[in-house]
Amino acid sequence: MSDLVNSFYQNFIEKDRYQYLLDGLKNTLIVTFFAVLIGIAIGFILAIIRSTYDNTKKLKILNFFANVYLTVIRGTPVVLQLLITYFVIFASVNISKLLVAIIAFGINSGAYVAEIIRSGINSIDRGQFEAGRSLGFSYAQTMIYFILPQALKNVLPALGNEFVVLLKETSVAGYIALQDLTKGADIIRSQTYSAFMPLVMAAAIYLVMVIAFDYLIKRLERRLRSSDH
Repeated sequence: MSDLVNSFYQNFIEKDRYQYLLDGLKNTLIVTFFAVLIGIAIGFILAIIRSTYDNTKKLKILNFFANVYLTVIRGTPVVLQLLITYFVIFASVNISKLLVAIIAFGINSGAYVAEIIRSGINSIDRGQFEAGRSLGFSYAQTMIYFILPQALKNVLPALGNEFVVLLKETSVAGYIALQDLTKGADIIRSQTYSAFMPLVMAAAIYLVMVIAFDYLIKRLERRLRSSDH
């Protein structure tokens, strides 16, 4: 027991090393939050483009580029996308590592959010489109007023799960020397030469956050189900 206490003191209390975890946690949450916003924006646009092409065969060129984007992003590891963004795309630009991480993870998330939203649109009965058009609404108005509200309601839990996945994926941000939660734990390990305590603490923090977000997602699902009655 005394060994654990001493290890805890050495890893977190001595020289205020716990600050590495706090600073890393702050960066992790910032990257996750803003990357989700970017991912939703990109995914929303791509989902509209692909669904419009599927239903009307319009926007053929945009649909082609959307498919290329989805294929490339979903077919390559997120850590490589992060490295390419930092060491290739922004190699000659003096830019914050935090901003690079937000952009890279946001672009990655956008590909998955696009498919989530598109699946929500496709889950709406085709009769909804026909009903909207029969009432004199254009395709765009039908999509905005009839389809998207129902589709977004159907996929909100899936979007919440994407937030949880993205939270864990940001653990590779240390590859560009950004001090996220995982990197903070690794810095402590490099100073104390003790791997168990800092790494387990970081894992515990991730686990607590994921459990909390999962609880919120389940509550959201229950509210959505109850609102259908």
